Amino acid sequence: MNEEHLRRAIALSAEARASGNPPFGSLLVGPDGAVLAEERNSCLTDDDITAHPELKLARWAAQSLDAETAAGTTMYTSCEPCGMCSGALARSGLGRVVFALSGDQLGGLKTFGGFPAVPTDGPHLYDEAKVPVEGYYD
Repeated sequence: MNEEHLRRAIALSAEARASGNPPFGSLLVGPDGAVLAEERNSCLTDDDITAHPELKLARWAAQSLDAETAAGTTMYTSCEPCGMCSGALARSGLGRVVFALSGDQLGGLKTFGGFPAVPTDGPHLYDEAKVPVEGYYD
C-alpha cells in the first residue's frame, strides 16, 4: 500500500466535491509505480449516474492497456468501490484495488439512508434464457 497514492485519491475526492459532484476520486498506478490515469466522480456535472471514477478508470484500462500491464496495476481509491464499479473492475483485468473508506464507514458518514433497493423478480424462463448463453463461457 502506498500512502502517497491513497492520499492523492482522497485529494481527488475533495476536487470532485468542490466541483459539485459526490466526493470520490481514484487513480490507477502501473506495475512500475507510475500514475497512469486519474479520475474524479462527475455524476452530477456529466449528468451520468455511471460517472464514478473507478468505473471510468476500469473502462479506460480495458480499452488502453494490454492484459499483462492491466494485471500489474493497482487502483487507489478514496472509498471502497460500489457494486457497479466492482463488477466493472472484475471484468477489467486490473491487478488490485486499495481504498481509504470502507462502504460501511461511508454509510456511517451519511445523514440519509442511502438509495432504496430496486425490487427484483426472478429467475424465470430458464429453459429459454439458457439457450443463447450455453457454450459461451466454454
